[in-house]
Amino acid sequence: MFDKFFADFEAGVTNASGFIWAGEWNGQSLLPLGPIIVLLLGTGIYFMFRIGFRPIRRLVPAIGEVWAGRKGNGDPSAITPFQALTTALSGQVGTGNIVGVATAITLGGPGAVFWMWITAIFGMALAFAESSLAIKYRERDEFGRLNGGPMYYITNGLGKHWKWLAILFCIGTIFSATATGGMVQANGITQNLVETFGTAFGDQSLVSASVTIGGIELAVAKIVIGLVMSVLVFIIIVGGIKSIGNVAEKLVPAMALIYVVMSLVVLGLNFQEIPDAFAMIFTSALGLQQAAGGLAGYAVLSAIRFGVARGLFSNEAGQGSAPIAHAASQMKNPATQGEIAMIGVFVDTLIICTMTALVIITAEGSFRTAPELLANADMVAAGLTETTSHLWMAHDANPATLTNRAFTDAIPGPVGGWIVTLCLTLFAFTTIIGWSYYAEQAVTYLIGEWATMPFRYIWCVVIFIGALAQVNFVWMFGDMANASMAIPNLIAILALSGVVIAIHRANGDPDTPDGESIIALSDKAAAKANAPAE
Repeated sequence: MFDKFFADFEAGVTNASGFIWAGEWNGQSLLPLGPIIVLLLGTGIYFMFRIGFRPIRRLVPAIGEVWAGRKGNGDPSAITPFQALTTALSGQVGTGNIVGVATAITLGGPGAVFWMWITAIFGMALAFAESSLAIKYRERDEFGRLNGGPMYYITNGLGKHWKWLAILFCIGTIFSATATGGMVQANGITQNLVETFGTAFGDQSLVSASVTIGGIELAVAKIVIGLVMSVLVFIIIVGGIKSIGNVAEKLVPAMALIYVVMSLVVLGLNFQEIPDAFAMIFTSALGLQQAAGGLAGYAVLSAIRFGVARGLFSNEAGQGSAPIAHAASQMKNPATQGEIAMIGVFVDTLIICTMTALVIITAEGSFRTAPELLANADMVAAGLTETTSHLWMAHDANPATLTNRAFTDAIPGPVGGWIVTLCLTLFAFTTIIGWSYYAEQAVTYLIGEWATMPFRYIWCVVIFIGALAQVNFVWMFGDMANASMAIPNLIAILALSGVVIAIHRANGDPDTPDGESIIALSDKAAAKANAPAE
């Protein structure tokens, strides 16, 4: 009975997620694109036009603002604008930049990469909108801490009667943080390290030893990794946003640089394939018949669907997570911090995801073509044969390991695999610490600042459990959790679009002479400030 219930429940969640993101039900396509994709991309396009293509016009100045943002104004309760950006990037840059890109390519063809780029460009407009609102409507609590994000610009910008929407957003944030920002990331780190060390030493017994606790068999290696990871996470998050920002500003640029440099090394080794890779991306994306080797058979809608979905999943634009980090910035000008937030989307998708995509597409050899591709009559008619030179079209091309294989094929020995494992571990670890702050802000908004420290202890327990458990059940909820954040946030920024446009036109807060937003006091902080002296 329980097995049937679980199977039905899983099918229900899968169908709901499939409809929201892909317009599918029971594997059948009901809509060309999922409603959430239409909402996210449509909102991004709307803001791009309303703010006069600011992400494109102001890209170079925004990069300069990021550099200048390394120095703040000395506010001890906040972090520098650069730290706010790297904290947001710690949540944005994750396994989606490696596994998510591979999934988009295998399911949507190289053209999916083009639509990831398009999504990122419009996503930068969403980043400006939500992060500028986060600065304008943040508040200071009774302990002197800055709090902000969608829940605050909903209640402070739209009014107290919209608090129900803020509560929905917070519930979605806790849901998403636990599902995809915590347990899944911890499990991914554990699995990667166990598999890598087992292969490296050629002796699986080193990682297969287990103990039985309470009737449950647990791998010793996973226990050790889980404990070490939980302790490291606690050391970082116990100091709050200041500690997280200090770590993020050092770790995030370093890990991004390592990954980009090693990707460039691989692309240097495969340099002769780069022109063909770009040709495949554009011809596949636009359905041009010049695409060779069966690529013309890839449907343009598939490229759009998977490119847009994976792009949004990777850079989180419009989801409402990044503005929580940007609200903690010492920057007082909402337009400037909004432009700094745009760079997060640019780095995540247009740089890191592009590196992953090119490494995968340029990986060539002689492979047996995947049977599901051979079953596509259009692709066979376009020239696809039983053998292919493209690794991503191979019969055993698994998105979870595709990037690893592409690096390993290019770099002799185990070094390529180690590089991917290192980057995956760093990407996932920074995601854990970034999302801990998002969840903490949601929890304290719902039940009060007293929950701050208890939550940090609970978060470390969640990470330890995630390192040990099978999280396939939790992963099922990933797309649903992200949608549960994005929908309330998009409703809010559309309702506040007039404020965003005013910030854009004034190049700052339109309600103050110098363009700098005034930080409001929370109700408890105001009551404390107005209380008569004893």
